[in-house]
Amino acid sequence: MRILIVGAGATGGYFGARLAQAGRDVTFLVREPRKQQLEQQSMQVKSPHGDFTVTPALLLARELTTPFDLIILAVKSFALPQALEDIAPAVGAQTLIMPILNGMRHIDTLRQRFGAEKLIGGYCKIHATLGAAGEIVQMTPLHQLFYGDLQGDNGARLQTVDTTLRDCGFESILTNTLMSELWEKWLLLSTLGAMTCLSRGNTQQVLQTSGGGALLRDLFNEVLAVMRADGYQERPAITAKVYDYISQPGIPMTSSMYRDLTQGYAIEADHVIGDLLTRAARHDLSVPLLNAVYVNLSVYQQSR
Repeated sequence: MRILIVGAGATGGYFGARLAQAGRDVTFLVREPRKQQLEQQSMQVKSPHGDFTVTPALLLARELTTPFDLIILAVKSFALPQALEDIAPAVGAQTLIMPILNGMRHIDTLRQRFGAEKLIGGYCKIHATLGAAGEIVQMTPLHQLFYGDLQGDNGARLQTVDTTLRDCGFESILTNTLMSELWEKWLLLSTLGAMTCLSRGNTQQVLQTSGGGALLRDLFNEVLAVMRADGYQERPAITAKVYDYISQPGIPMTSSMYRDLTQGYAIEADHVIGDLLTRAARHDLSVPLLNAVYVNLSVYQQSR
């Protein structure tokens, strides 16, 4: 199976490097600066599981000429429109596209562009970043990649994907509840991102304030109300675990959006928070806290 990884940052770079290390046929679609950097120093991964280096196959968008069997989209949500243009020559009759992006908006975008039959679901759990020299730094041992049919029908095509992604140095998990899990990951990321970005602090700092617990509870409830109204079939035991996880007072947590914001980078405000406001308006729901968060993030983006 020929695999195209779109994006060689912390997430795409990590899982792609593991696949290459395991001998899979992997090519990275990258921009010119990243291509030059990786050609000069290869792809270096620093991991609690052991450091390693691979020499990846690299392509620029203009160099794509033939279809791939599996395209793994691992870009920030705001980079998706350009990525869709870039990958078009690589999408053939049998190509499957697996996005591992935050939020849910990208699912409709990909369906409209390439057709529902091309799309399978995916998401990951990893704490990783790029170091100063462009190396991939895995900050904790967690490295899980989840994938499956969006309707839960993991037939022959998903079995082929599963066989390819197994035994590659990370946890690969074929799931038949992928759509529910995407909603639940969004619940976690949006609540965590909203709380930490609005307060400009980690969860421990927020929860140590007199109103921090109430802020977390009310943000969580707003997000969950929007998701229920928009089609999420709640699994109460899972949503309770999500709430318990982010409300631990002894563990300081931040979101990737918060880390991007504090470093002055572009952020996924529209896809993680803004899309919730769009869906809330669709169902005439009042979400004042999410609106405050979005205004806050929008002002940040204007000032960059």
